[in-house]
Amino acid sequence: MLETSLPQIEEALAALHANKDSWVRLTIPERIAILDDLSRDMLSIADRWIGVSLSAKGLPRHTMGEAEEWLFLATILRGVRMARKSLLEIHRNGRPRLPGPVTRTFTGQAAVRIFPRDPWDPFIYRGMTADVWMEPGVTVEEVRSWQPWRYAEADRDGKVALVLGAGNASMLPVVDLLHKLFVENQVVILKLNPVNDYLGPLMEEGLRALIQNGYLRIVYGSVAQGSYLCEHPQVDELHLTGSANTFEAITFGPGADGERRKAERRPANLKRFTCELGNISPVIVVPGPWTSADMEEQAEQVVTWFIANAGFGCLTPRMIVQHAAWPGRNQFLDAIGRLLEGIEPRRAYYPGARAVHSAFVSAHPSARQIGYASADELPWTIIPGLDPSQRGDICFTREAFCSLMAETGLEAPGILEFIDRSVEFVNESLWGSLNATILVHPASLRDPQIAEAVDRAVACLRYGTVTVNMAAFSAYYFQVAPWGGFPGHTIDDIQSGIGKTANFLMLTSPEKSVVRGPFRKFPDPLRVTAKRSAAFARNLALFEGAPSLAKVPLLVRSALGE
Repeated sequence: MLETSLPQIEEALAALHANKDSWVRLTIPERIAILDDLSRDMLSIADRWIGVSLSAKGLPRHTMGEAEEWLFLATILRGVRMARKSLLEIHRNGRPRLPGPVTRTFTGQAAVRIFPRDPWDPFIYRGMTADVWMEPGVTVEEVRSWQPWRYAEADRDGKVALVLGAGNASMLPVVDLLHKLFVENQVVILKLNPVNDYLGPLMEEGLRALIQNGYLRIVYGSVAQGSYLCEHPQVDELHLTGSANTFEAITFGPGADGERRKAERRPANLKRFTCELGNISPVIVVPGPWTSADMEEQAEQVVTWFIANAGFGCLTPRMIVQHAAWPGRNQFLDAIGRLLEGIEPRRAYYPGARAVHSAFVSAHPSARQIGYASADELPWTIIPGLDPSQRGDICFTREAFCSLMAETGLEAPGILEFIDRSVEFVNESLWGSLNATILVHPASLRDPQIAEAVDRAVACLRYGTVTVNMAAFSAYYFQVAPWGGFPGHTIDDIQSGIGKTANFLMLTSPEKSVVRGPFRKFPDPLRVTAKRSAAFARNLALFEGAPSLAKVPLLVRSALGE
C-alpha cells in the first residue's frame, strides 16, 4: 500500500488552496486546452493502464475481463470528451446544448432527451436513448436556464474538494474528480483507495495537465490519511464513492459515540458531503412470449452484467424479480446457471469479499455455488426462490458485494399486476436506490396496456437510474446521464447516497436517468459469449479518446468478431 505522509498532505492542500480561486476564473478556452491534454495523456498510458489493472485483478489477456477494463478506460475518455463538448458549447452559446427537446412526462415532470448526444452515438450505440427526468417542480424553462450555474456566478470564490476514490473500478475516481472540477468548479485532492492505488502513478501521468497547474493532487493511505483530510479546515467539501459504513463513520464519527450521534441526527462533520454508496440492483423480468433463443440471449445479458469486475460493482444485478407462476421462470434461471458453469471464477480481490459471501451462503445454505474456486477466488453464486414477504432477509437488506445474486418470485394474477407489484416490492423491500432494470419483450410492448404499465413502472421506480433492456452501466458510460441515488435520502438513512456525478450536461435538480435499448442486440461485441470483446473494447476506448472516421472500419470489424 502506498502512503502519503501528513507533511506531504499539508503541502498538497496548500498548493490547492493557493490555486482554487484561479481555477474558477480560468477561461473556457484554457479549460478546453487542459481537457485536450488529458485526452492525449490518458491515451498515451492506455496500454500500461490496462496491463497493471489485469495484473492486479488476476485477469488474462484477450478475455471478457480485459474488455471490462478497456470499457472502464473508455468511460474516462468519453467523460473528458463530454466535458470538453459542454465547455465548447458554453463558450459559444452560454450553456451546454441539450441534444433533444425538453418535454413533460405523463407525471408532469420536465424531462430532456440527453442521448444520443453527438453524431457518432446513433451509429455506435444503435437503438439506445436516454432521458433525464427532473425533480417535481422544475419547469421546462428552468431546465435550460439553470444549466451552467457554476459558470454564471460572478465573483465566486474557489473551493477545495476531497474525493475519496472507489477501489473497485478504475474510472470511478477519475470521473468523480472531473465532475468536481468541470461541473462543480472545485479543485480536488483525490485520496485513492488502497485497493487500487497501484493506478496512482499512471493517474499522475494521465492527469498531469491538472496536477502541474495546481488544480489536482493525488494522495495515498488508509483510514488515518482519510480521517485527517475529512477534518482538515482547508477541505471545503467531500465526495465519496464507497460504502454507507464509511459515510456514516465520516459523518457521525466511529464507535458508540458515532452511533449516538446518528440516532440524534447530530453530525460531527458539517461539510457538504455528496456520495454514491451502492445498491441491491434489481432486474425485473416481465413475462412475455420469450422463445428459447430469447431466454438464452437475455441470460447472456444478465450474466455479462453479473460477472463484470468479479461482481464487485454497485450496479451488479443482485436481485432477479420474476412472476412466480411464469412458465419461463425456471428456464431463465437454468439458462443463467448453464452460462456461469462455463465461466472461470475470478479472483476475489476486494477486501472482505469472502466474509460477505459466507454471510449470505450461511443464511441460505441451498445457494447454488457454481465452479471450482481456488483459495483467492469465489464461486459464482445464485440464491433462487427467496420469499418476498421476508423483508428482513439479508438478500433484501444488504448489498452482496461479491460474486453473488439472488432471485425471487412475486404472485400476481396477470402481467399488468406483476409489473405494478414488482415496482412496489423493489421500492419498499430492497436496500438502495441507485439503479433498476426492466427486461421486456418487444411483442409485449406492442400491447398498449403493457407498454403503459412499463411506462408507469419507469415513473414510479424510486431509483436514480432506470434502464429498459439495457445494462445499468450504459447510463454511467454515456457520461451525460447524471449518476447517483434517487433524491431524498438523509444522513441517518443514507442508502445509495446524496447528489449526482457524471453530470457533464450540467443539469440542475435531476431526479432520474432513463435509458432504453433494444431487446435483441446484434452484434453485441461486449457480451460474455463474444469472441473478440477485448479487441472491440480497446478499439472503442481509442475511438472515444479521439473519434475519427478513419477508426470506424476497425471498430466495425471487431464488433462483428472479424
